[in-house]
Amino acid sequence: MRTALVFGASGQIGEALLARLDGAGWQVFAVSRTPRAASSNIRWLTGEFAAVAGLPATVDVIFSTGPLDGFAQWYARGLVAAPRVVAFGSTSLDTKQASGDAYERDIVARLQAAERLVFDTAGTNGAGATMLRPTLVYGAGRDQTLARIAAMARRMGCFVLPRGATGKRQPVHVDDLAAAALAVVDACATHGRAYALPGGETLAYREMIARTLAALDPPAKLWEVPVPMFKVALALARSAGMMRALTDDAVSRMRDDLVFDASPAQRDFGYAPRSFIMDVRAVGP
Repeated sequence: MRTALVFGASGQIGEALLARLDGAGWQVFAVSRTPRAASSNIRWLTGEFAAVAGLPATVDVIFSTGPLDGFAQWYARGLVAAPRVVAFGSTSLDTKQASGDAYERDIVARLQAAERLVFDTAGTNGAGATMLRPTLVYGAGRDQTLARIAAMARRMGCFVLPRGATGKRQPVHVDDLAAAALAVVDACATHGRAYALPGGETLAYREMIARTLAALDPPAKLWEVPVPMFKVALALARSAGMMRALTDDAVSRMRDDLVFDASPAQRDFGYAPRSFIMDVRAVGP
């Protein structure tokens, strides 16, 4: 029986990965901040990167599906030996490099440093490391973009976008990311490499939001307003303590094409993501 240690196991990607590992008969050590009951082949460990109780001495694969910077620092401590490491980063490393927002630039710097540390540590340990960079994640109803938009639209019965929000997007389903993480384990060509993982369909930002609103019960309306009017409404929302995560740079990027090439992932481990389809689970409760 193959063994795996999974960080971020209770997150949206982690849950999907656990289901696949369990179904494939792996023995899994899953890390969570809060205690959870064991199920089938999954043993839950309680703790955070600073201190996790009950860690195994060795496993076949370490998966990181949560915060990359915290994992990179933990991995560098060499607490668990593994010949294989698969970690999730983000395509934000590319899309936010030139952001005018200092917080977003800091995210990019942290992602870059964390990736370097994982690859360097793996090289020192003689392990094969692979970095997976998803685009906009959806599917579990817990993401910070489409699920949050769906929740707001459900409350208000509508959602407002600035006109011209036609930049291309490639939303990727959590189950496709879990499948990718499992597929790279035995793909030697992926050692020491990073891969963008876009979804299987490229569509305009506006269309992505329209489909999300249409999946609600009842469906919510999409209103498009002139950019100056949208900025005024956004300023009012921020003053009321809402929409603070929607920065001016994020609004500007709605007009930009954020498109990534899936062919390296397709070539090296058969990556085949689905088209963008929203359902009840994907829009969240």
